Order: sequence, then structure tokens, then C-alpha cells
Amino acid sequence: MKLEGKSLKSDFMRFIVPSIVAQWVFALYTMVDGIFVAKGVSEVALTAVNIVMPYIMALYAISILFAVGTSTVVAILLGEKNGKRANEVFTQNITLLTIFSVLITIIVMLNLKSVALFLGATEVNMKYVLEYLRAIVPFSGLFILSYSFETLIKTDGYPKMATFIVTAGSVLNVILDYFMVMRWHMGIGGAALATGISHVVLIAMYLVHFCGKKGTIKFRRFRWDIPVIWREVKNGIPSGITELSTGLIIFLFNQAILKFLNEDALVSYTIISYVNSIAVMTMVGIAQGYQPLISYYFGQKRMDRCKKLLRYGIVAVIVASIAFTGGCLLGADGIVGLFLEKNMTELFAYSSGVLRIFALSFLIAGYNIVIGGYFTAVEEPVSATIISMGRSIVMLILSLGLLTMVFGGAGIWWSPLLAEALTLVFTLVFFFRYLKRINA
Repeated sequence: MKLEGKSLKSDFMRFIVPSIVAQWVFALYTMVDGIFVAKGVSEVALTAVNIVMPYIMALYAISILFAVGTSTVVAILLGEKNGKRANEVFTQNITLLTIFSVLITIIVMLNLKSVALFLGATEVNMKYVLEYLRAIVPFSGLFILSYSFETLIKTDGYPKMATFIVTAGSVLNVILDYFMVMRWHMGIGGAALATGISHVVLIAMYLVHFCGKKGTIKFRRFRWDIPVIWREVKNGIPSGITELSTGLIIFLFNQAILKFLNEDALVSYTIISYVNSIAVMTMVGIAQGYQPLISYYFGQKRMDRCKKLLRYGIVAVIVASIAFTGGCLLGADGIVGLFLEKNMTELFAYSSGVLRIFALSFLIAGYNIVIGGYFTAVEEPVSATIISMGRSIVMLILSLGLLTMVFGGAGIWWSPLLAEALTLVFTLVFFFRYLKRINA
């Protein structure tokens, strides 16, 4: 792995900063679509983007499941000085994801309306949901491959290059959104097409790196190795679940809002989901940023460095969680103003209020994500999976069900805070047991 060697803290920062920026850029893809759609089409079309988002997040979850699992295995192999085997594992991963991409695209394109109904499309927004899906689904494979390439190029020791590539793709997406939605009036389909085209450029740029002379990880011939795939899946499931959680939360909240509130509240939640994506992606960026470093030193049996990197990760989470929560509490009106006009008085005030409530969950979420990421990096998949399943599925469903039963629609906005707090209890139990075991 290409390390500068100045200090461990320097390498930590060099890896997590580009990782966080890359996560922001991925989150901003759909957020930019939402802003242009809200301003250039309508608020109803904005809810359609939000309804389709769980599908996009599911694609990212598949990608990151294999990307993080592969990254962990590849980093350990590089730490063991086994570059040839690392290249075989990398190539097998990309081939497998390409096969998945083709199958997913075909299946969804043949069942567009069923997928739209499953995601929560209503009579009011069905037209927009179908239009967005029809334009975005053909690019499904590029979403999967681009995220995987982005993770693995960092494992190769080029985090700054990963940041440059995803940033270039995001800038292109903004430019295309402006022309396709605002100037050429191509509607919500134009926004989806802009995102798809930007991903074509991303893939091309990644291939230039992996097919060129730079870096350690290369494409090479391989034989299918099912045990290695299973090892990748076990290591990647926690990160895949974390990635999927954003889409799952959106899906569950959309259903609860339609049941307990109204379609106007969907607009409020669409705005919240964008903010939540950026906050959670920041925590994920810290976790994914330091995972290759931890796995590399874990492969060298240097546990002192692994533990020190974990301390750095926790400090980074404390800073990020306070910054995001404080920013939302103080700047909710400004955030909502990106999507809604202030003359929509009632909806504007409601959206700002529920954003402030939802943002309290950011104070806790990062600890669950970063400690879970550490467990993934040192191949403790059971603990990592339980943490990820807890915060994104089990505890969230329990919290959402309990609070809506007691408080009705108002309980929806408090459920993420309760879910993260309950999960943190399990996270700390696993964490202290792990420390006791390795220090024994």
C-alpha cells in the first residue's frame, strides 16, 4: 500500500478526508437532482426523486458490500506482501459486480411499474416516479461499479485521486442538470440522465487508473474462488447494511408518513433525507477511510497501530457529529430554503422544525458506524453485522413502530434518535468485550 510514512495521524487524515469528500459527492448526486427538480419542475416531482432514492441506495449497498469486503481482503494481502493474489481478488470482484449489474438492470426494466409501486409511488406522483426510473435504471451497473472502484482506488493508496474523480463527476452532474432541467426543460428524466452520463465519465476515469502503470492493484486473469467471495461478503455485509440503511430509512419513513401524516410531509422528509444522507455519509467516510489502513496493519499483526487508528476515528466522529447537529439546529431555515420558497409559510416552518428534531440522531450515529467499521477491518464480521443491523433495521423498525403507536405522526421524527441510542448500548458491549480480549 502506498503510504507516505510521515506519521500515523498524517496517513489517517490523508485517507479519511478524501473518503469523506467522496461520500459527500455521492450523496450530492441525488441532492443536486432534487434541488434542480424542485426549482425546475415541481415539489411533487421532488418527492418522486426521494421515492426512487432507496433503489439508488440499494445499488450502492450491493457495491459497497463487495467493495469493502474486497478492500479488506486486498489490504490484508498487500500487508502480507502478496500482490499477485490481491490482483486476482480485485479482478474477480469487478467481474462479479458486472454480472450482477446486467441482471439487476434487465429485471428492473421489465418490471418498472411494480418497482415504482413497491417504492411507494402514489397516484399523484406515479408519472414522475416512472419517468425518473425509466431514465436512471439503464445506468444501474455504473452506480454499482463506480462506488466499488472508488473504494478500491483508495485501498491502492490513491485517496486524493479518488476524490478528484468523484468531484469531477459531481461537477459534470451539476452542469448537465442545469442544462437538461433548467434550460432544455427535459424534466425529471433529464435530471436522471444527467446523473447517468456523469457516471459514464466516472467509470472511464477509474479504468484509466487501473489499466495504467500507476498503482499496485491491476486487472489479471483469475479462477473463481467461492471461499474468497464468501469471505468478502462476510466482511462487507456490515458496510453494505450501513449503506442500505439510508435507503431503508427513506422507504420506511415514506410509508409511515403516508399512513400517519400527509403527502406534504413527504416534501419535508425529502429535504431531511438529503441532509441525513450527507451526515451519515460523513460518518461512513471516516469508517471507510480508515478501514484499509487498519486492515493493512492488522495483516502485519501491529495491533498497537490498529487501536491508535480507532482512537483517531472516534475523535473525528465527535467533531463531525457536533458539527452536523449544531449546523442543523442553527441553520435549518437556510437548508429548507434551498428547496422551498419562504412564501410556503406553513410547509417551510414544519420542515425546519422536524429537521431540527431528526438532526439529534447525528450525535450518536457516528459511534455505531465507526466502531462497526473497525470491527469490519479486523475481520470481526459478527459484531459489525449486529451493529449495522441494529441501527438500520431492527432498532429503527422497533423505534418507529413504538413511537408512532404512542405519539402518532409526531413520533416519526424522534425514532432515529431512539434507534441509534439503543444500538449504541450493544456497540459499547461488543467494543469493551473486544478490548478485554485483545488486551488479555
